[in-house]
Amino acid sequence: MAVLVLSELVTNAVRHARVSPGREIETRYLLQGESVRIEVHDASDERPKLKIPSVEVPHGRGLVLVEALADRWGVTPRPRWLASRCGPC
Repeated sequence: MAVLVLSELVTNAVRHARVSPGREIETRYLLQGESVRIEVHDASDERPKLKIPSVEVPHGRGLVLVEALADRWGVTPRPRWLASRCGPC
């Protein structure tokens, strides 16, 4: 489950964090008891928002999956990261 959450968070950063060349996306993983905290840092000024896409649209469900699979997720001010906690590992 944690691998799918990580994949969705990184994909979201790659697709939506439009930044200049040379800027990077950073990931961090912190084992916390039987859970893992997953952080994805990007350089975008836009905050990710959970949106429920139309059934006709073939994309846009990444954060919907994160919401369903993670114990919790959120975004902090810069330095920005999108974090998710999944448990048990």
